[in-house]
Amino acid sequence: MAFAEHPSALAKIEYLTESYPPYNYLENGELKGIAIDLLDEVLQQDEIERQVAKIRLLPWPRAYKMLLKGANHVLFSTTRTQEREPLFEWAGPITSTKIVLLALTENQIEIQSIDQLANYSIGTIKDDIGEQLLLSLGVSNKQIRQAHSAESLVKMLNKGRIQLWAYEENVARWYIANSNLPNNQFTSVFTLKESELYYAFSKDVDPKLISRFQNAIDKIKLPVKKESQSRYQKILSRYQ
Repeated sequence: MAFAEHPSALAKIEYLTESYPPYNYLENGELKGIAIDLLDEVLQQDEIERQVAKIRLLPWPRAYKMLLKGANHVLFSTTRTQEREPLFEWAGPITSTKIVLLALTENQIEIQSIDQLANYSIGTIKDDIGEQLLLSLGVSNKQIRQAHSAESLVKMLNKGRIQLWAYEENVARWYIANSNLPNNQFTSVFTLKESELYYAFSKDVDPKLISRFQNAIDKIKLPVKKESQSRYQKILSRYQ
């Protein structure tokens, strides 16, 4: 069944996202990023302008809670993990992702195993993949220092209020640079997980719609005749 037969289907979903550059973020009042541009391409196949679709930029803990409760939501960019797999339905991938622990370079911290993490305080955002991975690995809640934003975590790490920061590496580097700090002042000392980012749908969304959404993504990634890049590759190149 083609999108055109149900032109309002995708517009009825409430799209939730957070500030997670370069994947999704707000710049000069406009939503941008790899996941935003890919969503635009999907919507255009249903002849929907982005202004018609309802996209809300929210703090991650609030958006994640809304997704769990359902009510026709999709949240992006969401790291797909074994723990999250049964909670949502999925379309993607958007791109690959790496969740790491960052430390101040000058502290010369070396992490070889999870057991060593017991010696450090670690900054996270509530319900972010970094925090969920730490808890699944047995890290104590007493070690975790939650913050409301990545900007806050950059400051906390820089001022020594935490020793490690669990976050997606590319996003962390973006926030460091935008805090007017040199990126070489921070080092990735341990990889918690390499995975992929997806659009996560609440369980109440029509499976047929999710299937059509996935088919649209697959089509966008296909090579275009007489062009060196697919539409998907062109999106990625804008943020390199």
